[in-house]
Amino acid sequence: MANTVITIGRQFGSGGKEIGQKLADRMNIPCYDKELLDKAAKDSGLCKEIFESNDEKHNASFLYSLVMDTYSLGYTSSVYSDMPLNQKVFLAQYDAIKKLAKEGSCVIVGRCADYALENYKGLLSVFIHSDMEKRIQRIMKVRDLNAKKAKELIIKTDKQRSSYYNYYSSKQWGVASSYQICLDSGVLGIEDCVNLLEQAVKIRFGK
Repeated sequence: MANTVITIGRQFGSGGKEIGQKLADRMNIPCYDKELLDKAAKDSGLCKEIFESNDEKHNASFLYSLVMDTYSLGYTSSVYSDMPLNQKVFLAQYDAIKKLAKEGSCVIVGRCADYALENYKGLLSVFIHSDMEKRIQRIMKVRDLNAKKAKELIIKTDKQRSSYYNYYSSKQWGVASSYQICLDSGVLGIEDCVNLLEQAVKIRFGK
């Protein structure tokens, strides 16, 4: 039987990462967020800093790729050496996601994981969203920002995530038809989102 992998797409400030971590804790399985970058860097031979600077961002400019490709010299494995930098980074993460699914059940936050595993039988793909005001309040508290700065950061981050997802996948970021389950954390709250997803896993996979 296939391992169970729950992928969490999320609007910035919706609490998607927290929901994913709490669900993983409940199920006693690992949750991969930034940890995925470490694995992708280790497996691919690419420099970790490149993954961090490209994390869920679609950096397509020629100048950026030229500079960062030069920076990556000496770290690049032969498998990725003939590709543009943004493709190297995406495919390294894509491969890392598939390896994690084979290794065991887990939760993976962001990074087009639902697309990488779209034909995987053990997949439950989720998108977490919330209204802007509630996200602003959350980011003000978590990042210690005023309302204006929090909103600017939300808009910027959502734009980056949307651009990244739409460019690399065959789907649209945040559109319900792109996912199996969409939850409004602003209406439901963090704990009820976790409860619902735990039930969904049991219904979907009998676990």
